[in-house]
Amino acid sequence: MGHSRTAQQIPVVVLAGFLGSGKTTLLNHLLHRSGGTRIGAIVNDFGAIELDAMAVAGALGDSTVSLGNGCLCCAVDASELDVYLERLARPATGIDVIVIEASGLAEPQELVRMVLASEHPGTMYGGLVEVVDAVEFDDTRAKHPEIDRHLALADLVVVNKLDRAADGDRVLELVRGLADSAAVVPATYGRIDPEFLFDCRPGEERIGQLSFDDLHEHDDDHGDHLHTGYDSLPFTSDVPLDPRRLMRFLDSRPQGLYRIKGYVDFGPHDAANRYAVHAVGRFLRFHPEPWGPAETRLTQLVLIGSGIDTEALAKELASCKSDAPHADEHGMWGVLRYVRDPDEADPTGPPPQDPYDPSA
Repeated sequence: MGHSRTAQQIPVVVLAGFLGSGKTTLLNHLLHRSGGTRIGAIVNDFGAIELDAMAVAGALGDSTVSLGNGCLCCAVDASELDVYLERLARPATGIDVIVIEASGLAEPQELVRMVLASEHPGTMYGGLVEVVDAVEFDDTRAKHPEIDRHLALADLVVVNKLDRAADGDRVLELVRGLADSAAVVPATYGRIDPEFLFDCRPGEERIGQLSFDDLHEHDDDHGDHLHTGYDSLPFTSDVPLDPRRLMRFLDSRPQGLYRIKGYVDFGPHDAANRYAVHAVGRFLRFHPEPWGPAETRLTQLVLIGSGIDTEALAKELASCKSDAPHADEHGMWGVLRYVRDPDEADPTGPPPQDPYDPSA
């Protein structure tokens, strides 16, 4: 496959959580265990990031350092956020994913809105990850009642320090109730598999069966525990999918299904294009891309979630297949609502509502 528009779009992940929840520890873990992925980290303070452990290669201006593993780290305030998103998204940086540590910058919802509102063609929203401390969760809610609202907005919730919580199961169930449709993952020491958040194999096509060999090679100390928090489902079909059926599937995706990524062949509904699909939490986008002249026409998807029924999801996806030889005149309207093309007017009316707007 050639270089596609979506291959150059960098996911921007917002990492939030109250002081002491472990989000900086989680960010340190991601920077160390990135599996070759180049991370652009936007943080308030370099002091909390373990720069000494990463062989700092040199400074790129006053507030950016280049880390030995190819990652970049920027210390910014809210007014500078757009500037650094623009800087990190330049192709010359080679960055694969941008992680914004939200503490002190702004409300997580406002950061999410800034990312969603960005017109930068090289970035796309990568999800709101909220980290909570299982040991201190009740006290945190008492001091910061707004945490309930943050959890309701999150796409992924990491329940950290479960190994030290006397009643971890109760906390997990409580968080699941507050987190609406988000995936909820248990963690210790902020260790979650980076593959859950973003693709960690930048040198290869990021579609099809996900392989975790690279991560296992570097995680001998706790490799057995890293992959227990989530499930992945690869799906391939050489039969085109029906757009109406697929949109019904996507509109009803279950709690815990965190990411969907891949390409869809809609057959006669659009014979010229395949559709790259990117879903994280409740966010969904399609990008039409021309088929190559000799390209095998397949649908290839990867679904990642926590506590999802992969067998049932595989059956639901299989039921989206269609052998219809002709296009349904209005069949693609549901898909086209989630296509964002600034160069072309949207023929289907207004864009979908902001899924992170509480009034929507």
